Amino acid sequence: MNNIDASAHYEVEATGQTPSLLTLIIDTNPRAWAALDGSLPFSKAVANILVFVNAHLAFGNDNQVAILAAHSNRAVWLYPPPPGRHARHGSSSGGDRDGDVEMAGANGQNGDSARQGAASSANKYPQFASIEASIVSSLRSLVSETAASSLPATTLVAGALTTALAYIHKTSLAYAPPKQSSDPANPTTAATVTATQTPTLHARILAISVSDSEPAQYIATMNAVFAASHARIPIDTLSLSPHASPTFLQQAAFITGGAYLSCAANPSGLLSYLMFGFLPDAEARTHLVTPSQDSIDFRAACFCHRKVIDTGFVCSICLSIFCEVPEGSECLTCGTKLALGKYGAKPVVVVRKKKKKKRINGLTGREETGSATGTPAPT
Repeated sequence: MNNIDASAHYEVEATGQTPSLLTLIIDTNPRAWAALDGSLPFSKAVANILVFVNAHLAFGNDNQVAILAAHSNRAVWLYPPPPGRHARHGSSSGGDRDGDVEMAGANGQNGDSARQGAASSANKYPQFASIEASIVSSLRSLVSETAASSLPATTLVAGALTTALAYIHKTSLAYAPPKQSSDPANPTTAATVTATQTPTLHARILAISVSDSEPAQYIATMNAVFAASHARIPIDTLSLSPHASPTFLQQAAFITGGAYLSCAANPSGLLSYLMFGFLPDAEARTHLVTPSQDSIDFRAACFCHRKVIDTGFVCSICLSIFCEVPEGSECLTCGTKLALGKYGAKPVVVVRKKKKKKRINGLTGREETGSATGTPAPT
C-alpha cells in the first residue's frame, strides 16, 4: 500500500498521562495557628487546602494525594488513614479473606465514619467527599487528643518529611516497570535494561508552614532534604505566618529544586498562592516560569547548643558545626583534635613611615614629582 500512494505510514502508540503524587504536609502547631487566627482561621485554611487538593485530583484520573499533619510531638496521617491498631503483629481478625485490613483515622477507629460522610453528600464527587471526611475526622481526633498542659512549642517537621519520603518510595514501587533479567546470550535484552526509561510517577512534597524551624531537628531535616534531592523529589514550601520563618524548609526548596513562597503579608490569600504557585507538577513546571527566591537564609544550627548561627567553627573531618570553640579544641562528634592556628590573635599593626620632603633652594617641593617649585603664594 505504501508503494501505491507513496506515503509513509507510522504506528502511533497511545501513551497515557504520567500519574502525579502530591504529598501535602500541614503544620498543625496549635500555638502558631492561635497567633494567626485573626487573619486566617484554621478552619478556613483547611477549606482552602481541600479546594487545592480537589483541583490536583481533577487534573488527571491517575493523580494521587497524601496528606500529613506535622503536629507538635508527632506526624499523623490525615489521608489515606493508617491501618487500625488491630492489624498489628500480622493479625487478620479485622481484615478480609485476602489479608486486607480496615483503614483507620488518627484515633484508631475504622473508616466507617469516612464512608458514611462520603455517602451522605450526593452532590459531591465520591473521592472528594471521602478525602474531606477523612481529613476532618482525623483533625478532630488530633485536636481532641492534644493536651494544652503538655504542648511543646516545636513542630515535628523532620518526622513528617521522613514519613512522606517513605510513602513516596512505596508508591513508586507500585508504578515501577517489571525488572528484566539480563541474558548475555541475548544482547537485545541487555540493551532494553540499560535503555533510558521515562519516569512512571511524578512525586513532590508541599509543606505549609506556620512556625519557626526547630534547631534541634536540623540534622534530621537535612538528611531528609538530601534524600529527597537524591531521589529528585522537589520540596515546595509555603510560609503563612508573619511571626515565623521556616529557615530549614527554605533551604529544602532551594536544594531540591522546589518553590518557596511566603504569603505572610496576606495570609487570607492562601488559595491564590496554592493554585497559581504550586498546582503544576514537576513535568508541567518545565514549560512554566516558576516562582524564584530573592534571598535564601543559609544559616545552620550548631551541634553543641542547637541554635541557629551566622558564623561558627566547622570540623574538617566530620563537618560538625559549633558556635564556639569546644573545650580542649576537640570535636564533640568525632573527637578529632582541631588545629585553630592563630585564631584570636590580634592583628599586627605596622606603622607606616612618613616620607620626608626635600628642600631645594629653601622651598619645599614634592618628592614624587621632583619639582622644586612650591605652591604660589598671594602677593
